[in-house]
Amino acid sequence: MIMKDPRLPLYFQLMDTILEKIELGELKENEKLPSERELCELYSVSRTTVRQTMQSLERDGYIYKVHGKGSFVSPKKYNQSLIQFYSFTEEMKKAEKEPSTKILSFEQIICEAHIAKKMNLSEDSDVFKLTRLRLADDEPMLYETTYLPVSRFDNLTKNQLENTPMYEVFHELYNVTITKATETFKAVSTRTIEAEYLQIIENTPSLMFERITYEHDTIIEYTASIARGDKFSYTVELK
Repeated sequence: MIMKDPRLPLYFQLMDTILEKIELGELKENEKLPSERELCELYSVSRTTVRQTMQSLERDGYIYKVHGKGSFVSPKKYNQSLIQFYSFTEEMKKAEKEPSTKILSFEQIICEAHIAKKMNLSEDSDVFKLTRLRLADDEPMLYETTYLPVSRFDNLTKNQLENTPMYEVFHELYNVTITKATETFKAVSTRTIEAEYLQIIENTPSLMFERITYEHDTIIEYTASIARGDKFSYTVELK
């Protein structure tokens, strides 16, 4: 039974109770929550209170619903600060996760018109197109497509990128000095191929972010990443 504190609405008290169980590990990621009826009986509250609680928990991303099956605890999200340059590999290590990368394709192509525009290249420029799946503890997190100008990364090989993080390759083999990067974020529906590799349902809401990386005034990288919406959140510090 939850405490009947007259200063707080019952749904808020129930929400705090459930959140405490999640934080203490009594309710684990993807674990099914008791039904509305069971919660009513367990905490001696009305169905209206339970429904309001569940709606608030779902809105704030703590739980998710599966039609016909019930409500489940949402997986932990990785919060990424956007106040400085970062890499997936280093951020996963900070979260005490083992990062890994699977290269899905690597090829040299003639730059497509819309990519050339983003990178300030002529449309007949050669670029390397790299598609990767980024994982943490073997769980898929990001589906990435990267374009690199051949003129800056001449003789780049798939083998180099398989054995060493990309930004380390930039620094160690090409003496690259990254001076800044810009990122643009938007919500998208996951396409078939992305859903297949990320092991989520097609059209599930995901985050797409586009990174443009500079070496002084020259663009040396354009990457479009699809991040699982259930795994990432981002923080921007405003001053």
